[in-house]
Amino acid sequence: MATVELRFSALPEHVRTARLVAAAVARRAGVDEAVLDEVRLAVGEACTRAVGLHQNAGITAPVKVQLVEEEKQFSIEVGDEAPRSAPGDRAPGSAGDDVETEEDEMGLAVISGLVDDVEVTAGEHGGQIRMTWPTTPPAAALA
Repeated sequence: MATVELRFSALPEHVRTARLVAAAVARRAGVDEAVLDEVRLAVGEACTRAVGLHQNAGITAPVKVQLVEEEKQFSIEVGDEAPRSAPGDRAPGSAGDDVETEEDEMGLAVISGLVDDVEVTAGEHGGQIRMTWPTTPPAAALA
């Protein structure tokens, strides 16, 4: 199992770099060439979401991206450190969060539309989006 880890300051200009790295590692891992645009877009959405969560919460910790190549699959995990509470825990009348929640849900909907296998976790210590794609084993060497 090969792993590449990328950490970057929560600034929008670093999202492009994360997308490029993700596409390059996905290609090397054996993700189908026709799916690489979806990988780029999904990683861009996940990283943009993480950057926004960090900036809105005033968190200076880096956004973490882990690219994991396994035997028959390739996964990307984008993690943030923005604390989240359960949906019913919000104070009534906190309308300022409604726009952020709507943008967050829109980003997750886009990611779900691009990737068949997505897991989203969130809690008081941050959240993570794990996206997985199948890989094709390299063609057997001709004798």
